[in-house]
Amino acid sequence: MRTAVPVTITVTGLALMAFMIVVEGEPGALPLALIALGAGWFGLARVRRGTSRRG
Repeated sequence: MRTAVPVTITVTGLALMAFMIVVEGEPGALPLALIALGAGWFGLARVRRGTSRRG
């Protein structure tokens, strides 16, 4: 469950970016922010999960 939300945010950002590129010809800031937020959150969750297992 900890990775489902960030993956959903990232996939939504990718879909929105594809739509924006097709419609407007450029990606826009919101899809890029969603992708960065989702990827960062996913990476942070992976790091925290890895450190909690070691300790």
